[in-house]
Amino acid sequence: MKTLRLIRQNKQGRAVNGQLSFQMRNRNYELETFTIPTLENADYLIPSGTYPIERTWSPKFKKFLPILNDVPEREGIRIHRGTLPEHSQGCILTDLIGMANLDVFFNQLDRTEDTAQIEIVDS
Repeated sequence: MKTLRLIRQNKQGRAVNGQLSFQMRNRNYELETFTIPTLENADYLIPSGTYPIERTWSPKFKKFLPILNDVPEREGIRIHRGTLPEHSQGCILTDLIGMANLDVFFNQLDRTEDTAQIEIVDS
């Protein structure tokens, strides 16, 4: 099982900034740790913990996106692009480069038929 690790670093108003780290193979097929910035809305934070994550079709965004499963009292928690906490009601936001790296991560995961989880930690 592959693990993505989200460490929440600081809160400024409604914005909670963090870093999402995960390992995947780079262009030289060597394992490398990638880290991407994240943004969450403080009013809708996902509880700290470990959750299964997979990539499924999002009817809202009309593309495949990562989705967190088994989040208490919530469903449909996605990772998608966004730049303001108002763009999220519980989702984890990142930038264009972050989404591109997550696409590669899930493509590699699909090829190995492995599963993934996300660990969310408050610093």
